[in-house]
Amino acid sequence: MNRFFLPIWISTVVLLLTAIPVQAEITRHPSSKSKPQVKRVVVKAKVAKKNTASRMVAASKPSSYGQLAGLHGLHDALDLKSSVALVVDQDTQEVLFRKNDLAVLPIASITKLMTGLLISEARLPMDELLTITQDDVDLEKGSSSRLRVGTELSRGELLHLALMASENRAANALGRTYPGGLPVFVSLMNAKAKMLGMVDTRYVEPTGLSSKNQSSARDLATLVNFASQDSTLRELSTSTGHQVAVGRRTLQYNNTNRLVKNPAWEIGLQKTGYISEAGQCLVMQAKVAGRKLIMVFLDSAGKLSRLGDAERVKRWVESIPVETGKTIPVASSSIAPRINADTL
Repeated sequence: MNRFFLPIWISTVVLLLTAIPVQAEITRHPSSKSKPQVKRVVVKAKVAKKNTASRMVAASKPSSYGQLAGLHGLHDALDLKSSVALVVDQDTQEVLFRKNDLAVLPIASITKLMTGLLISEARLPMDELLTITQDDVDLEKGSSSRLRVGTELSRGELLHLALMASENRAANALGRTYPGGLPVFVSLMNAKAKMLGMVDTRYVEPTGLSSKNQSSARDLATLVNFASQDSTLRELSTSTGHQVAVGRRTLQYNNTNRLVKNPAWEIGLQKTGYISEAGQCLVMQAKVAGRKLIMVFLDSAGKLSRLGDAERVKRWVESIPVETGKTIPVASSSIAPRINADTL
């Protein structure tokens, strides 16, 4: 009987031994497909690629003319991030703060303040419909616009968008449709600058996309002082938002300067600007601590740093004791090289 069951017993043992590794493999198999482990590896790879791409973009970002001239190497008492700054009491013309205020740099869309001033003073019909054409498309910087070729808007709406939302096609259309065309308009921009005593300023087009539109903080303070007397410019430049009907679409535009929505600020006139050659720029007329101030910030390094500089100046002015009646200018070097687009 033992001889009879011996083969059966041996077969049973063999089957059990062969079943053990099979069961072990089945146990390992689900754990080897652990989804969290696979996901972690994939996510890390994506993050690494994204960070690498970000570093490549940052490394390829062109320098502003102010950076090329070394203007950012000058530090000031308020730790401003703009390489050029000027703060003036509008009523007394007292200079409260200056930093490289004689440096001549590209001014980007601050240009549109002069564009708006000429359109406002020309007393052209604001309800006249103007058409966006291919001539208004930016071929220099390739900037985008929601105003398609063929769009019809009134001159008043185009002026609103140019001053509030810094719409480039709107600004170019305003100059192009001026009596005599764009060449006449640009010549009038330069003539107006000369009349105001803006000796460091020159314009070659009405949008600010060209780096050859240049000025100094001193000249721009003069422009802001004059332009702030124009009620149309004050209203349109400080508007928080505006909707325009374009065919079947309704487009919402917002102000490029978020400070106009801040109840802590009382802004009478403002304009922002940016191209890589100019850095982040901002000019404002605002009431701070009971004083009407003109602020100019050029060539700021970060997207929000120009607004941060305005906040820093505001806190500084508000910290001055009222009983003193006068401030001591916090002055950095006002002597800086004349920067010319043709030489950089």
